[in-house]
Amino acid sequence: MVDWQSRVPDTQLSMLPRLQRITDAESGLLPLSGMQLPSASGDWWRALAPAKINLFLHITGQRDNGYHDLQTLFQFLDWHDELAYRVRDDGELRLQTSNAELQSDDNLVIRAARALQQVAGGSKTGCDIALGKMLPMGAGLGGGSSDAATTLCALNQLWELNLSSEQLIELGLSLGADVPVFVAGHACWAEGIGEKMSVVELPEYWYLLASPDVHVETAKVFNSPQLTRDTSAIKIADFLAGDSRNDCENVVTEQHASIGHLRQLMQQALAASSAELDMHGDLPWQALPVPRMTGTGSTLFAVCHDQVQAQLAANRLQENKAIQARFTVAKAMNVSGLFAEP
Repeated sequence: MVDWQSRVPDTQLSMLPRLQRITDAESGLLPLSGMQLPSASGDWWRALAPAKINLFLHITGQRDNGYHDLQTLFQFLDWHDELAYRVRDDGELRLQTSNAELQSDDNLVIRAARALQQVAGGSKTGCDIALGKMLPMGAGLGGGSSDAATTLCALNQLWELNLSSEQLIELGLSLGADVPVFVAGHACWAEGIGEKMSVVELPEYWYLLASPDVHVETAKVFNSPQLTRDTSAIKIADFLAGDSRNDCENVVTEQHASIGHLRQLMQQALAASSAELDMHGDLPWQALPVPRMTGTGSTLFAVCHDQVQAQLAANRLQENKAIQARFTVAKAMNVSGLFAEP
């Protein structure tokens, strides 16, 4: 059961997803991915599925069942997948994606829709679903979990099921450990196996993100004998003072040396951009003094003074054709783009 702490304001458990109507008269293109929606009668409804970053990740223990206890801090980014939904009346679920690898009945999006159908008691309501994939996969950004959460929230509204946010959060946990935070839609501190969550308000900085052409297997990271499993629990004040890390990072960089090299190149680019823009003095955020990996990787992120510095550093890195990575500039968001205008 998800333990959503009493500190969460009621308004954070009653947010409705922001759905944009795409009518028959419009072009039928999803604006971010450029994906063409199938032509047929009926309106489509578009929603966003944001990326997340783990500002830190500590493994504090391991349970007898193999699950790991952790502490982490989630924040969203204005970097999204996009989905569109068209209600059907025959109970069928049909998924079209911009990435052929995701065209599967085991896709989390379809699993989320099926879970809602079961809750609805075998309803004949179905849906055509289009997924425009913008976030890299296996990169620690939570893209699949976010897509599932957006589907739960959007179809709950479009199918008029009227499930509460608490019910959707519980349903999300059955799909994956990260799904509940996307359903809840607010930056949060998480503990346990990720089910104990408390809303937090954090500075919404600009970030430089580097996603190398590396797919990290989460199970391989958590099964590694080199993984630290006894990190002492901290408070948010400790994080803000700079006393945190990602316990998975050393394991991942040992398995994929290119990620450690990329981190060094990011530091160099950020230092050069700071010097070019004549930025001196304190770091933008003491809590994150150097680039850090999100989740179990492979994406690295670094806090920047502003969008200009982040873009300048990204441009420097993109000029190096030997680097096999995708560089993105994104702004942190305390409220998910599923619910708030990014």
